[in-house]
Amino acid sequence: MHDDQARAYAEEVGVVLAQMGTTPSFGTLLGWLMICDPPQQTSAQLCEATGLSKASVSTGMRVLQQSGLVRRVPAAGRGHAYEIHEDAFALAVDPTAKMRDFLDVVQKGLDLIGDDDAPQARRLARTRDFYVFMMNRMPELMDEFRASQEGSS
Repeated sequence: MHDDQARAYAEEVGVVLAQMGTTPSFGTLLGWLMICDPPQQTSAQLCEATGLSKASVSTGMRVLQQSGLVRRVPAAGRGHAYEIHEDAFALAVDPTAKMRDFLDVVQKGLDLIGDDDAPQARRLARTRDFYVFMMNRMPELMDEFRASQEGSS
């Protein structure tokens, strides 16, 4: 893999994730960390590899750390580097917490409408039912994913 191909890949991840609501730099950094060698990258290496500014890298890495996708690790000397968790997406995904928050808002909407037969209430109830279903299935799906990964190691 050539550097220009790797950079193009990282930028493509940035574009795809931007379509999902993140910033392009967030996605570019994540894309780079998914394929870079060595897997630990300093801020300077990230700037050079991705063409992003120091400020963009700093902000992006802070967000990636907070999301649980990336961790900060010691680097040679007194510095630090970043690496993506091997199970980054499985670790970072706690959809049930976000789903609970959304369910709370949906319930407030149902309380506001008050009439269970109103079209708005039916839409909200269907949304609630979907999220309850997903919340109930998510632990099983996460366990199944982890088991599949243990079997493939």
